[in-house]
Amino acid sequence: MTLPETDTKPALDTLRRVFGYDAFRGNQQDIIEHVVAGGDALVLMPTGGGKSLCYQIPALVRPGVGVVVSPLIALMQDQVDALKALGVRAGFLNSTQDFGQRHEVEEAFLAGELDLLYLAPERLKVESTLRLLDRGRISLFAIDEAHCVAQWGHDFRPDYLELSRLHERWPTVPRIALTATATHATRKEIAHRLNLDEARHFVASFDRPNIQYRIVAKNRPEQQLLELLRTEHKGDAGIVYCLSRASTERTAQFLTENGIEAIPYHAGLDSRTRATNQSRFLREEGLVVVATIAFGMGIDKPDVRFVAHLDLPKSVEGYYQETGRAGRDGLPSTAWLAYGLQDVVQQRKMIATSEGDDAHRRRLGVHLDAMLALCETVVCRRAQLLNYFGEEATACGNCDTCLTPPESWDGTIAAQKVLSTVYRLDRERRQKFGVGHVVDILLGRQTAKIQQFQHDTLTVFGVGTDIAEPVWRGVIRQLLAQGLLSVEGDHGTLILTEASADVLSRKREVRLREEPKRAAKPTKTRTTTPQQELSPETKPIFEKLRTWRATTAKDQGVPAYVIFHDATLRQIATELPTTLAELGTINGVGENKLAKYGQQILDTLSS
Repeated sequence: MTLPETDTKPALDTLRRVFGYDAFRGNQQDIIEHVVAGGDALVLMPTGGGKSLCYQIPALVRPGVGVVVSPLIALMQDQVDALKALGVRAGFLNSTQDFGQRHEVEEAFLAGELDLLYLAPERLKVESTLRLLDRGRISLFAIDEAHCVAQWGHDFRPDYLELSRLHERWPTVPRIALTATATHATRKEIAHRLNLDEARHFVASFDRPNIQYRIVAKNRPEQQLLELLRTEHKGDAGIVYCLSRASTERTAQFLTENGIEAIPYHAGLDSRTRATNQSRFLREEGLVVVATIAFGMGIDKPDVRFVAHLDLPKSVEGYYQETGRAGRDGLPSTAWLAYGLQDVVQQRKMIATSEGDDAHRRRLGVHLDAMLALCETVVCRRAQLLNYFGEEATACGNCDTCLTPPESWDGTIAAQKVLSTVYRLDRERRQKFGVGHVVDILLGRQTAKIQQFQHDTLTVFGVGTDIAEPVWRGVIRQLLAQGLLSVEGDHGTLILTEASADVLSRKREVRLREEPKRAAKPTKTRTTTPQQELSPETKPIFEKLRTWRATTAKDQGVPAYVIFHDATLRQIATELPTTLAELGTINGVGENKLAKYGQQILDTLSS
């Protein structure tokens, strides 16, 4: 279908007048023009890339109300507050409202007094909501976090499967589906499940150049995390992801006891505590939240300076989505992961015992293999990450493998020793054991268990004394990562795979990653935002503006970034405008914010 040409002036005027920016970024303009003209779109754009503008501006330009389908009930209030601060007429309908609040929003929608209406996907299963939308004028449907429709994705939401009916009920209303994370296969699945097969696809670069990716070998990971926060992120806001609720609670307590204010977030907390902790993270400066992956989807906090993982993510998509919550403002940020042998054993065991058929387990295995390959790579992590999403890239110079290149070594003989030990336990003794016992055999240790089972009589007993225990554990970790070993049972016992035979018969060489002798040092990172470093003269002005912003945000009961982003305050502190007209040229200062806060900012600068 050929769409009519669109006048770009209204969209650009809206960008300047409402949002305070002079130009679109990347392919924003192409997307906006396509949707304004009535076309359907599937948009892949990294977190912080400006996805929301791709539906907000068309909703403001087209007649009617833009309906935004979002799974983020807990964040809708903040999203609406941020839009209202810009002078946009926005509202939401979800289960947190009472009858009177819902009725007020519904009346505003019917009267054409809204520009944007946010709905949770489950609301579209309610007949009364569908009838309400029938009675109003809809400018577009925006489906945010569209990866939630992918059956085997990392955030699957069954309610999203119902959204394919939007086109059936409202065939003339354009739809735009947006996500920050999708491979080519996932993108095809999203298009199919949302009935967007004819939609135009817009794929921006997945690169987040301001994020420094670092993966370290686990060695007392809580202490490693503490060192990172003390030396590189003192006073910064950040997210720490853990696999279990227990480790979430334990890590938050550990950080707090060591002088870093941290709060937990997981599904086991009551809803009030979760809401309070999320609200505190969004509104308070320098707070750390320790969470399971239940936290963070759609978090719009721009100044998250680090995302740390204390456990191995299940997929590259999940890892990218979670690390993408750092540095939305384009300023230097860190994505840090502590990764060890037990992570691999645990994830392999979880897949082997997971519900679902063999095809499902194979899919989980493919996701995990890609994540392990990222952890074990000896080349640029960013290049490998981007390659996973189908994007070619050269070495970035801003990840640990670029800053401190690891070496690889011929681990074939070491691999044969490990595999021979597992083979002899299984075939000669009909026994299976875990990692620790296999390492004890290789090192020739006379433990009680070895004596009990007479494993000191095995021909492989003591053949590995030339290698230290930590190195042996690294060898086994990498054999598991390469699929040359596997685990089974509740106790994670080691077993051979089909690929093991080629190593044992000397048909396959095994290259292993050697851990760097020293950790990668933090370095000044590339960024998409100017003024990375403020001058000594400018820093006090910036801090004065931050203090004003914090007070204003507290008085209004909104997160600080709803008033202005750090990047805007940095530019103000650098350029020192003396008139409202000059202030109006700063990025992020639209008409509404200029009228509301302009004189306060000038007074703050002159005080």
